[in-house]
Amino acid sequence: MQNANESSPTGGTTNDPRVYLAAERTFLAWIRTGLSLMGFGFVVARFGIFLQQLVLDRGVEPPNSAGVSVILGVSLVTTGVFVCLSSAWLHVRLIRTLQRGELFVIKPSLLAMALAFALAVVGLVMTYFLLHSREETSLLNPKESIIRTAPL
Repeated sequence: MQNANESSPTGGTTNDPRVYLAAERTFLAWIRTGLSLMGFGFVVARFGIFLQQLVLDRGVEPPNSAGVSVILGVSLVTTGVFVCLSSAWLHVRLIRTLQRGELFVIKPSLLAMALAFALAVVGLVMTYFLLHSREETSLLNPKESIIRTAPL
């Protein structure tokens, strides 16, 4: 282990305040990511409910979506909560490691890779859902799917 007063391979010391500030910036970036996921999940869930109400107001039977947007929205909100909690835990571990004067090992972020994979899966599910619901909507009433620009 490397002592806090010794030079690190990059030429600085682990007591350098820039290291703590960089750790805090990274932590805040993860918090922003988590908040964005939660906000986007809320919008996805509520937008599906809004679309169902819009279709019902037109007097058309809504396509059977089985609440996919609500499930995806809740999944995104849950992922956002997990990202915030995980980033807080990782930040505390990093700060404790720095305070002990140990040199931390830089390795690929498991949290970042898991988040990227999860969002890719959510994106694929949303793509399938959008393509599938588009076909059902055009089959229900082809004239209603065309946006009218002239007043009636």
